Amino acid sequence: MAKRFAVPKFRSEAEEAKWWDSHATEAQEEISRQIKAGTAIIVRKGQPNPSELSQVCIRLSKSDVDAARRLAAEEGLGYQPYIRALLHKALRREASRR
Repeated sequence: MAKRFAVPKFRSEAEEAKWWDSHATEAQEEISRQIKAGTAIIVRKGQPNPSELSQVCIRLSKSDVDAARRLAAEEGLGYQPYIRALLHKALRREASRR
């Protein structure tokens, strides 16, 4: 079993920077491991922090989900973040009309 990668708490930015500099290889290996395992949480600019999200369950037609999967793959995204981004954009557009 792989050793758990733990990031300590830091007293200053300088201490944190020094720690990351000396642990860059291990950090990259851990990130690669999480991506391969599908457990990485990737936060893109403009995307909410996972702790700020509310879970919602909706039913969509199979053809809509298939289209979302195809379009999301073209953008290099998962279909759920892609649908979330589309919904967010539509809600902003609709709110600005009122």
